[in-house]
Amino acid sequence: MISNPSRHCTVELQALPSRIGQVRRIVSAQLRYWHLDPLIDRASLGVTELLTNVHLHAQPDKTCTVEMELLLDRLTVSVHDRDPRLPVLEAADAFATCGRGLAMVAAVSESWGAKPHGDSGKVVWFTLPAPLPVPERLARPTRRLAADRLFPEVVGVDDRRPAHAPARSAAVG
Repeated sequence: MISNPSRHCTVELQALPSRIGQVRRIVSAQLRYWHLDPLIDRASLGVTELLTNVHLHAQPDKTCTVEMELLLDRLTVSVHDRDPRLPVLEAADAFATCGRGLAMVAAVSESWGAKPHGDSGKVVWFTLPAPLPVPERLARPTRRLAADRLFPEVVGVDDRRPAHAPARSAAVG
């Protein structure tokens, strides 16, 4: 049994349009695995916008790393690329067809930012509040009371049925 499953996921890729859709599906699958389904839409939108920025603006190449990390009640999604230039959030014209990516990331996230990553580019990140986990005892399906044994006449159970079979071992001997 795994008592403390990993809450960290990293994907390296070339930020090309075909790969962006694949990463969006990976992000969705990972969040489902972590039981964080309510975050899928916002995380997918945010990572799509950040990867699109890498595709459109990053130089010298489109190589990047997407990282997701869940710590306590925060999901952080970050994109590291090799371009040292930090992004700038600018007001987009009402009829502009591009230039709203960071504004959308800011709108759907709790916080976001960008920072230099040494001599190897930058990291742009955003955070989402994660729903608190349901305690295990509440997450389990409730057990039926033994009403069929206590009140067979109410439930219509034949109380002449045999008790359940003894346990058997699969081991020889």
